[in-house]
Amino acid sequence: MLRTFFKGVFGNTSRKFLKNAKKVLQKVNDFENELIKLSDAELKAETAKLREQFFKSNDLKFILPRAFAVVREASKRVLNMRHFDVQILGGIALNEGNIAEMRTGEGKTLVATLAAYLNAIPGNGVHVVTVNDYLASRDAKWMGKVYEFLGLSVGCISNELSDVEKKNAYAADITYGTNNEFGFDYLRDNLKYNIDSMVQRELNFAIIDEVDSILIDEARTPLIISGAAEDRSKICKSVVAIINDFDNRDYDLDEGSRSITLNERGSEKAEQLLRSHNLMQSSSALYDRNNISVLHALNQALKAKFLFKKDVDYVVKNGKIVLIDEFTGRLMDGRRYSDGLHQAIEAKEHVAIHNENQTIASTTFQNYFRHYKKLSGMTGTAATEAEEFMDIYSLEVIEIPTFKPIERKDEDDQIYKTMQEKYDAALQEIKEAHAKQQPILVGTSSVEKSEYISKVLKKEKIKHNVLNALRHEQEALIISQAGILGAVTIATNMAGRGTDIMLGGNLEATLLQHPEEERELLRAKISNEIAENKKKVLEAGGLFIICTERNESRRIDNQLRGRSGRQGDVGRTKFFLSLEDDLMRIFGSEKISGLLTRLGLKNGEAITHPWITKSIEKAQKKIEARNYEIRKNLLKFDDVMNEQRNIVYSQRRSVMREQDPISRVKELMKHVCDKKVSDFANIKKNKELWDIDGLEKALSELFSEEIKLQEVIKNNTSYEQLKEYIINLAFDKMRNKIETYTSDPISEAVRRVFLISLDELWMDHLYNIDQLKNGIGLRAYAQKDPLMEYKIESYALFQKMIDDFESLVMYRSLRLRITHSFIDRVSDTQEGTLNPIFDQNPNLIRINKQIDLSKIKIPRNALCPCNSGKKYKYCHGAL
Repeated sequence: MLRTFFKGVFGNTSRKFLKNAKKVLQKVNDFENELIKLSDAELKAETAKLREQFFKSNDLKFILPRAFAVVREASKRVLNMRHFDVQILGGIALNEGNIAEMRTGEGKTLVATLAAYLNAIPGNGVHVVTVNDYLASRDAKWMGKVYEFLGLSVGCISNELSDVEKKNAYAADITYGTNNEFGFDYLRDNLKYNIDSMVQRELNFAIIDEVDSILIDEARTPLIISGAAEDRSKICKSVVAIINDFDNRDYDLDEGSRSITLNERGSEKAEQLLRSHNLMQSSSALYDRNNISVLHALNQALKAKFLFKKDVDYVVKNGKIVLIDEFTGRLMDGRRYSDGLHQAIEAKEHVAIHNENQTIASTTFQNYFRHYKKLSGMTGTAATEAEEFMDIYSLEVIEIPTFKPIERKDEDDQIYKTMQEKYDAALQEIKEAHAKQQPILVGTSSVEKSEYISKVLKKEKIKHNVLNALRHEQEALIISQAGILGAVTIATNMAGRGTDIMLGGNLEATLLQHPEEERELLRAKISNEIAENKKKVLEAGGLFIICTERNESRRIDNQLRGRSGRQGDVGRTKFFLSLEDDLMRIFGSEKISGLLTRLGLKNGEAITHPWITKSIEKAQKKIEARNYEIRKNLLKFDDVMNEQRNIVYSQRRSVMREQDPISRVKELMKHVCDKKVSDFANIKKNKELWDIDGLEKALSELFSEEIKLQEVIKNNTSYEQLKEYIINLAFDKMRNKIETYTSDPISEAVRRVFLISLDELWMDHLYNIDQLKNGIGLRAYAQKDPLMEYKIESYALFQKMIDDFESLVMYRSLRLRITHSFIDRVSDTQEGTLNPIFDQNPNLIRINKQIDLSKIKIPRNALCPCNSGKKYKYCHGAL
């Protein structure tokens, strides 16, 4: 209530922004008459003038009005498209690092040119991020004509490009690409062994198209680069084989949180089945320590069988399991569920089981995009997630008014008792609308349901197109022509993104269906036909959106609704629901069900009332709030890893840029020797209490030769003298290496030792963190905060990794052996694929992936990982 009161008194953010932005808009418009008179060459020369003005003022806002006016004029000449005033307002919002919420069809692609051009002027690069490769390529070619006309370079990245081609694309003033490709290039760059082979520049400014899809819907999906781990296909097949013997009496299922656990009856049955299949010893119990791997495989098999559905969560394509994005309905090629779940689904569907992967590098979109100096975004639906955008990304949502008033009619939901009644009612509505040739878009929530409706329409002999994850190749073409008179299109949430549905048809998409040499000759004719077709469509009522289910998020529903009523066109939307729908069944308010029961709802009858629609929206709000909490909590955990990731990646870059790696390794040697001495010969202890035997053994392993210290100690050597003696031993050995080889090869070899050792230990650290994360939630049963426990233990693991890294670098540096071909191979190999250039005895330095977390300790005088600023012994380590 207070929030509403203050908004009424002081005005909301969008209102304040628009008030100020309209003053800037007036300045942009004032330049138009002047720029119209310029020749093409003179207009192009404006870019150099603007760049000069920027470097004098160092303020983009100072040159914004003229820059925007220049882009508007260039667009008129090159694309025959003039930015509307509301589009200029959208460009101002983007430049200020906000999210511009603009309705479908308002021209967000063109809006991006304004902020992209302005922010490219300083020369630090601009990234325009889209949701798929088609849009990235289309927009780079389409809008690229404007940038190139004004003297700027344009690049587009895709997975097929070589590193050299990608580097050139990133060096361009403006670079288009998908969120996945930008994120993976960031990870791949941080696995390189040569600074010159990195493709990305410093992350400067990004404009994210469909920002809610990328920063909200995909926020929980990590980007992972991985390598093959152990083969567990045999146990997966064996465990999945016994799952068919379980029924709903054996487990507790929570569809809301997508969790499943065996109950007492199920646990007893599992033990019997596992023993009979020789997967567990007869003398052991299911929850014994030695059965952890079998129990884990069993739990994942249960999830695969009872929670994850074919054609809803995934499809089987070319003998592989391909995941479906729950929000967009698109296939996610190359993505795999983690922690053995994907293998369990492969076993369930009887396709080849691929090895589980070991994480080499990972991040999330949340943390990747927060690396940019400035971030902005565009979408038609962001207001419902405004709080999350502000809390996590510090992005304000600015609602930009539409160019024309919205004429679309959004009808109240119709609710039926059963799913079949709902489909029957929707079919009747389709028939009536189709009879008058009104174009119809039928929205569904899954591949399975879209295929079902398609079968029903085939029986009724209603011609239609289907767009889902199984038929996504012609997505843009199908959607672009969904506004033709009499068209019927069935689609999953894929229909909510990318290509506009233009009433009467899409001119460019229609021309592409003709031979290239005929297109210009047919352009005028087809354009006239589309105009006539549009008139008939408008007379029929515009595009009719029929949605057969509510999504968990209001935003996804709004996206589908927004496909109709583009740029002031008439349109109509209607939702058909049933009490058997997942949303109603799992999350729906009991009040809705109770109300319908009291009203005596009969078979075939529907209830339509604004109160019920509002009750459903309340249920959606609860789900959105829950999902937000999940994402926020996951981010808190990933923030811990992100700090460590930034330290490691910063260290890698520093080593690659290091002019004198030998000096760096000497500093490291001093630190390692100092620590070894302090571990065995504490300065505070009496000399007689020093563990010289232990120190000799530790140094002998480190130096790979026998080290004797007894004679040194006899000469009344002080602690500092002992430390100096050991450091000199290390320096002498390193000096011999330098004298054996010339300085350039040894420097490059030492650099490789740093990077290889860091990568090996970082990969093992990621493995240990994954194991820690899997079980940390159980700490809540001991009345402990899992997040705080995770911070403390991950900090301890990271400290151990750093200590191991320093010892390993010193050990390997002292055992360097450089071959004659080493320098040639370094110049030929940019990706760090060289074989090890050091002799190593695995019995001396061993890297263990599995670490007993109970033995990892935080130094009591170290700062507490909780960021309190206190020492650990006075904070969470207090006795």
